[in-house]
Amino acid sequence: MSKRNYLPKKVMKKRIGSNFYRKRVWTLLEPANENDKASKITDIFLVTLIFFNILMVILETVDSLFINYKDFFKYFELFSVTIFTIEYIGRLWSCVENKGKNQSDGKARIQYIFSFSAIIDAIAILPSLLAFLFPTVDLRFVRALRIIRLLKFSRYSSSINTLLVVLWDQRKSFGAAFFILFIILIISSSGMYLVEKDVQPDKFGSIPQSMWWSIVTLTTVGYGDVYPVTSMGKFFGSIIIILGIGTVALPSGILASAFTEHTKRNQKKYEDQLKLML
Repeated sequence: MSKRNYLPKKVMKKRIGSNFYRKRVWTLLEPANENDKASKITDIFLVTLIFFNILMVILETVDSLFINYKDFFKYFELFSVTIFTIEYIGRLWSCVENKGKNQSDGKARIQYIFSFSAIIDAIAILPSLLAFLFPTVDLRFVRALRIIRLLKFSRYSSSINTLLVVLWDQRKSFGAAFFILFIILIISSSGMYLVEKDVQPDKFGSIPQSMWWSIVTLTTVGYGDVYPVTSMGKFFGSIIIILGIGTVALPSGILASAFTEHTKRNQKKYEDQLKLML
C-alpha cells in the first residue's frame, strides 16, 4: 500500500479539495481557454482594470482634475491595489499547478517570484504600498511609477509575449549592437568636442554636452538645435551621419530577422503536431 492510503479520509478529502481550488484559481488567473467562461470574465475584468488604471495615472497629472476628484482617485487606487494584491497572492499560491515534475512547491514559488510576469505584478502594487508605508515619499513620483502597470497587458497579449521571447533569445546580438553604438557615440562626441569647442563652447564645451548632438545624429532624428559650423566639424558630422544610418539599422535588422526565425519555428512545430495528429 502507498503512504497515501494510510492517511485519514478527512485529510485526504481536505488535500483533494485544496488541490481542486488551487488548480481552479490558477486556471481563472491564467489567460482563458475558449470554453472557460469564468476565466474569460476574469481576464476581461483584469484587463479593463489595468486600462482604467493607466487612464487614472494620465488624468491625475491634470492638476484641476486631481484637485476636484481627489477622493475618487484615492478610492479607485485603493480598490485597484486590493484587487492586484489578491491577484498576486492567488498566483503565488496556485503557481505550483504549473511546476516541473520533480520540483517542490517551495522551489516552484521561488521560481515564479523571480519570473518576468511576477516581477511586473509586484511592481504594480509596490508604489501604492510605499505611499502607505512612507507618507513622506514624493507622491508625484509614486503616481508616475504606477504607469508600469501597463506591462501587465503582456500576460494577455501573444504579440507582446512573442516580442519578449525574441528580445530574450537575441539578447547577445542586441548587446553587441548597442556596444557598437556606444563606441561610435563616444568617438563622435569626442571628435566633435575637439573640432567645435573653441567656436561653440556653449554647445560643444565638453564631451557630455557633445553627446546630445551625437545621439540626435546617430539616431537620424536631427532636431537642428545643435550643429557644427566649422568646415572640419561639418566633414566629421557627415561621416557620423552615414555611420548613424547603419548603426540604427543594425538592431532593426536583428529584430526583423529574429521575428522571421521565430515565426518559422512556430510554423514548423504546428506542422509537426498536425502530422502526428493525422
